[in-house]
Amino acid sequence: MAIRLEKGQRINLEKDSGSKLMQFCVGCNWGAIEVVEKKAGFLGLFPKEEKTIKDVDLDLSCIMIDEKGNICDHIYSPLYRIEFLNNYHLPKGKLDSVDRALHHSGDDTEGDKGGDDGLDNEVITVDLSRVDPHVQQIFFFLNNCGNEDFSQIPYASIRMYEGTPTKVRSVFAQYDVTAQPQYRGKRALIMGKLYRRNEEWKFNAIGDAYEDANLCLTIARIAKDYAR
Repeated sequence: MAIRLEKGQRINLEKDSGSKLMQFCVGCNWGAIEVVEKKAGFLGLFPKEEKTIKDVDLDLSCIMIDEKGNICDHIYSPLYRIEFLNNYHLPKGKLDSVDRALHHSGDDTEGDKGGDDGLDNEVITVDLSRVDPHVQQIFFFLNNCGNEDFSQIPYASIRMYEGTPTKVRSVFAQYDVTAQPQYRGKRALIMGKLYRRNEEWKFNAIGDAYEDANLCLTIARIAKDYAR
């Protein structure tokens, strides 16, 4: 049975078999927005509903933190330009970590249309056995590149599973974000982090949402408030 994570929950990466989860995918799944408009029919009579689909462009990203609390590597869309914010330098995005332990599947700019297709829209594959020894924390977060907020998106979730970006074999844990009022105005979500404790990796479902208008703000927030 997959673990249904709750905000703030911490878990060990131990499978039912007793072995440790070391090679897995961290995937994010979300739905496009269905917009229903009422339009007048012939001579203003017989009104009808017309449905349109609005794309949702979320970006799944991660940053790696060393033992001193400094950012030492990152994975996010190469479409992001170099930016500066309060003297913070945002390097150009890339899809692979320096140690090749993490790899991003690439951008999805639309979301699921016609319902959940069972696959994640963006996936970061992880091999903990290859993570650089200096990396102590790996934060996973979402940013919305559009104008809508999380309260308008029909569903969004992050899950850890064994398999590939195109085939799910076994889901280990899942954290769901449903369209609820508390996400109104929120366009960034710090979903969770992998962290080392006594030479073992664990996971913390953070689940904190913010109004950050871009990825640079979220990275600066993690570095300041979460990485220490």
